[in-house]
Amino acid sequence: MRRVTSALVLTAMMAVSPGMGNAVRAQTAGPDPFLALDLNALQPSKGGCRLTFVVTNGLSTPIDRAAFEMALFNRSGVVDRLTVLDFKDLPAGKTKVSRFDLAGSACADIGRVLINDATDCKGAGTDRSACLGSLRTQSTSGVTFGR
Repeated sequence: MRRVTSALVLTAMMAVSPGMGNAVRAQTAGPDPFLALDLNALQPSKGGCRLTFVVTNGLSTPIDRAAFEMALFNRSGVVDRLTVLDFKDLPAGKTKVSRFDLAGSACADIGRVLINDATDCKGAGTDRSACLGSLRTQSTSGVTFGR
């Protein structure tokens, strides 16, 4: 009975104030779908630097393969290299950790990491543009990261 009463009150409120209906729909709608990349750590590895990312697929569909072209800038702001990092499969609603070893790069020399492009983004029901269009970036590593 309480649900019926709540629904009737909500319907009445929307009828009295059409603008309020939009506000109610906005409050009850789920969060925007997203793909989140956190550059979590840079650690020296044998002959180079290991980049650790925490990746969350907040989209409603799985991604069978996601790969991004990254530009690595040195501390002076000059592009040192372009490289493609393949995050492989990203199941919908899942968070996972991905690590990449970059031979010949000292972590202390990396000043910024820029996502230049999504070189691959595919999966059943996944739009190719989803990897960049819904991308959220952050860095907890102390190195600037974004697109």
